[in-house]
This record gives sequence, C-alpha cells and structure tokens, in this order.
Amino acid sequence: MRPVLFDIFGLPINSYGVSKALAVLVAAYLLGREFRRLGWDPERAWNMVVAATVIGFAGGKLYYLAEHAGNLTPHDFGSSGFIWYGGLIAGIATVVVMARRYELPLGKFAGIVAAPLSLAYGIGRIGCFLAGDGTYGKPSDLPWAMAFPNGTMPTLVPVHPTALYESVFALVLAGLLWWVRQRIAPLAVFGLYALLSGTARFLVEQVRINNDVLLGMTQPQLWSLVLVAVGAYLLISRHRQPGDGATSVPDMEVLPQDRSVDHNESVPSPSATR
Repeated sequence: MRPVLFDIFGLPINSYGVSKALAVLVAAYLLGREFRRLGWDPERAWNMVVAATVIGFAGGKLYYLAEHAGNLTPHDFGSSGFIWYGGLIAGIATVVVMARRYELPLGKFAGIVAAPLSLAYGIGRIGCFLAGDGTYGKPSDLPWAMAFPNGTMPTLVPVHPTALYESVFALVLAGLLWWVRQRIAPLAVFGLYALLSGTARFLVEQVRINNDVLLGMTQPQLWSLVLVAVGAYLLISRHRQPGDGATSVPDMEVLPQDRSVDHNESVPSPSATR
C-alpha cells in the first residue's frame, strides 16, 4: 500500500489525508448541487459539510480516547485513532443544529444528504485501505486477501481488506441513493441509507478484529443495530417530517420528479481506527 502518495519539497502527502480532503470536496459539491436544485443557498451546503467534518473528526477522536482511557499512550493522540460512529454522531448533531439555524426542513434535508454522505465514506475508506491503517480484518486465505507490510500498522499476514469491502459497498450505495433521491420520500431515502449501511457494517465486523462487548457483538455492531433500527423505522413510518410541506404518505411511495424551486445531504492487533 501507499501511506505516502508523494512528496512536495520534502513534505509527505499522505493517502489518508488526501482521501479525507477529497471526500469533503465531493460531498460538499454534490450537496451544493442539491441545495441549488431546491432553491437553497449552496454556500450553506459547503459551510455545513466543513463544520460537520471538523466536528465529526473531533467526535471520532474523543470517542476513541474515551474508549481507550485506561491504557492511553502518546501515539493515541496522534493522527490515527478515530471511530466512525463517534464522528457520525457528532457530524449529524452538527448538521441538525445548522439546518435548524438555516431554517431548512429536516425531512427534505435528510433525503438529499444521504448520497453525499455515503460517497464521502466510500472515498474515505479508500484512504484507509491505501494507508494500511489497521482497519483490515482477520487473517484469510481467500484469493483477494492482502498483507500490508508497508502500512501504517503493518502486517505480513494476508488479511481481509475490510476497508476495501466497505468502500465498494458505500460507493454502490451512494449511486443507488442518488438515483432514488427524487423518486421516493426524502425520509425514506435516509432510511434506506441507514438500513443498508448499518447492515453492511454489521456484516463486515464479522471478519474485523474488534473485541466483543455484549452478546458476542462488537461495539460497532451494536451501533450498526441502532442505525438499522432507525432506518427500518423511517422506511415503515407513514408520517413525513413536519415542515417539508408533505402530507402523510407511504415513505416508499414513488414520487414524481420534482424540478420546481422550493424556497422554504504477524497477526494484526485490534484496529485502531473503526
């Protein structure tokens, strides 16, 4: 793998950082397009993505530090060691607060943020894969199993490239969500994202190296079940988010294309980054 892509005047450009920056730019661009389509100020989309990214990384780091509070080392305070669900919770809280501040209808906003969120996650996981940052899985003899001798957390043992599994699924899911975003109710779009992404992470954890914490499940699996439950609720609920201008309709009902402007998106050790 390539933790360092290239140097510029002796300054190493890391694949992990490049992937995260690219994820932010792509997500902000797509969300800005959706804001413009709905007649909202696209600059606010960029503000929300940047704020959610910064606070999300802080949330992911704090979650990691809290989880390892009993045995922290100076390495834990470095550029590695982030937990996705900590970042997701902090990021969602940030965009909800900002959406309310901008007086955006949360139901419609949830529908347009799902595809950019999934796409950003897929791009970010490519960076994890290239960096060999420890998010890989258990040893495997499958044809596509990989060793990461030059990774940030190296291993000479072929393992499941779980970051690649997650990336491929997230990119495919992003395409699906982008296709259905104007065809089904907005909250159903986000519900589909929550249900499928939570299910995918739950299954990937089966071949990841994380400790069980409850009923034979890892901590990410428990959060995945929460995400799946939220997604299932949104999909079966027949009530739209108040304030999006819609009456009560089945969430999965096919909606007409709306193009009008509305003025009111060695065996490796347990993973350090989840």
